[in-house]
Amino acid sequence: MSRKNTILVTGGSGFIAKHIIRQLLDEGYRVRASVRSAARENEVRLAVGQNIKETVDLEKMLNFVHLDLNSDEGWQEALQGVGALIHTASPFPMNQPTNEDDVIRPAVEGTLRALRASHDAGVERVVMTSSIVAIIHKRLAAGRSRYNEADWTDLNSPQATAYSKSKTLAEKAAWSFTREHPEMKLTVINPGLVLGPALDGKIGTSLKVIQRLLSGKDPLVPQIGFAIVDVRDVATMHVRALQRPESAGSRFIATERFIWMRDMAAILKAEYSERRIPTRLAPDFLIKLIALFDRTMQSAVPMLGVEQHLDNTAASEVLGMEFIEARQAVKTSAASLIRDHLVD
Repeated sequence: MSRKNTILVTGGSGFIAKHIIRQLLDEGYRVRASVRSAARENEVRLAVGQNIKETVDLEKMLNFVHLDLNSDEGWQEALQGVGALIHTASPFPMNQPTNEDDVIRPAVEGTLRALRASHDAGVERVVMTSSIVAIIHKRLAAGRSRYNEADWTDLNSPQATAYSKSKTLAEKAAWSFTREHPEMKLTVINPGLVLGPALDGKIGTSLKVIQRLLSGKDPLVPQIGFAIVDVRDVATMHVRALQRPESAGSRFIATERFIWMRDMAAILKAEYSERRIPTRLAPDFLIKLIALFDRTMQSAVPMLGVEQHLDNTAASEVLGMEFIEARQAVKTSAASLIRDHLVD
């Protein structure tokens, strides 16, 4: 198989990455997946193997390398014979860190490490996973109601968390690097809250939003919402970006629509009426009080009452996306979690 059809996917054990790997294999690509240790290889192999086409020779088409965002070790060797890099690896904390640099530094340095190694190995095609949090934390000009790919998060915004700063700075570092090395062609995918089916029982931070609602842990729902996208669409956008040269040099928003958390809870309650799913709104002052003691709630405080809508036109026009409905992504997430016994 030619170098062009061999793809390195970083962060191979991640929720999004597993779906990307599955789609790449189904499309006939050879995949080299990076994991931090050999212990994660079998996890990825099993998750992907039970969901790919029967005609795919998994032993031949999928192999692994061990890479760390914080270390140079192994990157040069991992990129030898590779035609393109899909860089998904980035820290995604459930709780707000005490020190922002604990999230920001590995995101930025890891991105630059991957790009430098790609450049040195002669890899000229890169698709990177960023996030809408690199876009939405800014004031829109008068008359505008939707964010688009020209928008960038203001790092001084009160809504900007350590995670959103890490994604913004890592993406800006990637664009800066490729401007200095114009032979490298970069496409960036900016997903919203990524829901949908997990390929195994290992779930990412985003699915914990649904897990928490299903568990009935909280009696009330905060007045926050999310721009939602199904993980299968996110994976498709990465693969199509590789296949469509016209996508190079562009960012693409990956969201279907914004949904308030109370509406997500109502969707789940209609499906699982026997569960103690909260549907009543919590007053903002209560969420702020809880956040003083529950670090998982701290990231909710800047989002209280904030409604964010994004324009996904570019993804539709350039990548040919017809997005799975957000409410369906919510339902599929719940079904996946219940199937894998990840909720009480």
